[in-house]
Formats: sequence, structure tokens, C-alpha cells
Amino acid sequence: MKFSINQSELQNALSVVLKGVASRSTLPILSGIYLEVRGDELTLQTTDLELSVQYTVAALVEEEGRAVVPGKLFADIVKNLSDAAVHVVADEEGAIITCDTASFSIKALNPEDFPGFPHVDTTQKINIPFNRFTSMVRRVARVVSKDESRAILTGVLITLEEHHLKMVATDSYRLAITEAEVPETTAEGFQAVIAGSFLQDIAALPKTDDPVSIALAENQIVVTYQDTKFVNRRLEGNFPNYRQLLPDSHATRVSMPVEHLVGAVKRASLLGQSSSPIKFDINIASQTTQLSTIAQDIGSTQEMISCQGEGEDVEIAFNYAYLLDGLSAVGTEEVFLEVQSSLKPGIFKAPEPENFLYLVMPVRIS
Repeated sequence: MKFSINQSELQNALSVVLKGVASRSTLPILSGIYLEVRGDELTLQTTDLELSVQYTVAALVEEEGRAVVPGKLFADIVKNLSDAAVHVVADEEGAIITCDTASFSIKALNPEDFPGFPHVDTTQKINIPFNRFTSMVRRVARVVSKDESRAILTGVLITLEEHHLKMVATDSYRLAITEAEVPETTAEGFQAVIAGSFLQDIAALPKTDDPVSIALAENQIVVTYQDTKFVNRRLEGNFPNYRQLLPDSHATRVSMPVEHLVGAVKRASLLGQSSSPIKFDINIASQTTQLSTIAQDIGSTQEMISCQGEGEDVEIAFNYAYLLDGLSAVGTEEVFLEVQSSLKPGIFKAPEPENFLYLVMPVRIS
């Protein structure tokens, strides 16, 4: 095979397909990138046998063919080349990469050993504007669990109900829910749990006006965006019944400026002990909330911010890292805090039109 392509276009393609390269596999072929040139296109493929990625880009093809090159090495070489035309000549023995005055010769792998790209028969499919998709993922993906022993909690539950797409994530200490209207679709009943890290990889792709397509098969999910296709397994298991965590009433509800609240939480966290919770002392009569924290053997801090609300005076405390995760996902100027009692979860809500809810378990006040 022999082809030429601009360095920046090849680097962009490699940054996408590298997500599918196996990092700890006992099969050397899975650490490679499969290259195939045909017509006037270059197709790159990677797989770790769970996630498969395929990217197609225009190229100047002189000789059709295919090869498998070491993934990380090839990407590192291309990343450090000049912004000029990159010429690649490769077969199953090796590859020669030339750009400007630089030339590399690297060993290649046998393309016959590379797994074929999975062909999946999908049943339901939805299209979402890419900007809407990325903003939804940004709100919920940071809440997924890092604990692989409960794999279902490392994923995001995605459902479609009456043209409203909902994403839900929880690590059992907090819960994030966001929803948005999607264009006309016939995929009613659409439901799947998808790895949070995978959704973040999709959301990190270059932004365009093109929609992202999500299609479901029995055990897999197929995501298509522009000239890139991802096939990944769905997470198996029952997602927790999050609806039973959402109370239908509250004793106290206050509205606070997000910017002031985030600043106050960051300042309270400067004492540097993650085990020291931040206490909210809400006083309805004075329409104020005092934030305070005490760090053993270090010191204490308190700060008053104004609020508008109704209900009962209440004290409740939260882990500051969880607070910052939730508040950083709020895109409005104000945020509501709803509290039942100091021992029940606090709920932060962004006002309309932003549909975002963040529930966080309280820390017991000593």
C-alpha cells in the first residue's frame, strides 16, 4: 500500500482510533492500528475486543492495500512530524513513513491476524445534535463510579421517553440526572447502560453541526459521528431504581447564585482535608446561608452568602468535592437547593430551561 495525507488530518484520525487500542492485551496484534487504503480513502481500525473504532478519511492513494502498524509508536511519530504531507509505504513486513526531511522505518504486523470490524444488526436508533449530547454527558459522566466491582455503576443509563432523552449516573453517594428534547424519532422504549468513560471519549471529539447517532443491538451499542464508527458492549445488569431516591416534597428550598456558591465552596475547601465536610446553615428569616468547615488541628472558616427561599431553617453538610462536581455542571446563574432534613439527601436543581438535577448524600454533622 502507498498513500499520502496531510499530517494534521492523519494526527486527528489517530487521536480518535487510539481510544480502541488495547493497552494490556496478551495479543500483540491488538496493540496495532489496521490501515486500509482503497479508492481515495484511508480507513483506520482499532479494537481491544470490547471497543472497536473505525475512522475514514480522504487520502491520495497510489497503491491500494492494507497493513497493521504499532499503534502508539505510529501515533507518536505522526504527532512529531512537520505540518506537511506524510507519505506512507507499507506491507505486512514493515512501513516507511516520510515527511519533509524526516523518515522512519518501523516493523509491521500481519493484517490477516487483525480481527474484522464487527457488523452489528441494530434495532433502535436515535440522533442527537452533537452539542446537546456533549453538554448532557458533561453533566453526568463525572458522577459514574470508579469501582469496577459494581460495573453497572460505571455506566450512564440512557433512556428515551416521549421524545425526551434522559441520562442518569450514580456512584451510590450522589446522583445526576439530565434530560433534553431530541428531534423526531421512532425509538420509543430506547434504554441502555453505556460506560461513562466511553461517552466522555465521544463527547471529546471535535465539535461540528453533525448529529451523533446511537443505535442499540442486543449486547452492543453502535455510535456513529461524521466518518467515525464506534462499536462497544453494553453494560449488563440492573441499574438502580433511582426514582425511589427522589422525594416528592421538601422542607426547605432556597435559590443561590452559582458563581458565589462555587467560590465559597472552593474557599472552604482550602483547609485541605477532604474528610472535613462543608456545613450549610440556612436561615430563612435573614435569607442567608452560612458555609463553614472545621479541620482538626488546622483551623476553621465560615462565609455568608445571600439566598432566596422558603421553608424551615436547616443545617446540612456535604463532601466538598461532590459539591464542586455537581455545581460545575450547572449552566445557569442560579441554582436551587432542596432539603428535607439534615440526614436526608440534598438536591441541587438548575432552573428551566436547563433540566439538571444533582442529588448528594449528606455527611453527618458531629
